[in-house]
Amino acid sequence: MTLLTVWPDSDPATVLTRTEDPEEIAGELKQLGVRFERWPVVEVSAEPSSEEVLDAYRAHVDRVISSEGYVYVDALHMTPTDTPEWTEMAAQARLKFLAEHTHDDDEDRFFARGSGVFYLHINEKVYGILCTAGDLLSVPANTTHWFDMGSRPDYVAVRFFHDDDGWVGNFTGSPIARNFPTFDELTA
Repeated sequence: MTLLTVWPDSDPATVLTRTEDPEEIAGELKQLGVRFERWPVVEVSAEPSSEEVLDAYRAHVDRVISSEGYVYVDALHMTPTDTPEWTEMAAQARLKFLAEHTHDDDEDRFFARGSGVFYLHINEKVYGILCTAGDLLSVPANTTHWFDMGSRPDYVAVRFFHDDDGWVGNFTGSPIARNFPTFDELTA
């Protein structure tokens, strides 16, 4: 279930908008310059290689590369295991992305499996987009946001970049992310 929830940035207890309708979500986000698309889901293995995921979605990936000019694309997976090493790695990854930040580049993500929440902080509002399998979200460069993969991340995501540097975050230092419902709270 894809979900958009909008709050005033000063009042996370007040929900301004809440919808699961993909067309409403796309329309609301388009007004912010954010692209949202739904792609058919293709089954991939439990711990797929980047090549397997990119091949499974080749036509869609190639269309995005062509229309947006991306030069580097990969896929990664977070697949839970019950080891202390994985638990620690997942907690550290989650903590990094939970901090509000921007990027000098667009942040395009496609969820081939699983889910995660992107929180966009725009015009004194916070837009929480729970992306699930089949969702592509394109966050424009310099948009203030954060991402929550949950306390037990389980997803496969395709990432698109305009250069080989990959993910580079410019952190704002704001504690705002701590004020809003987490992935775990939104999906409970």
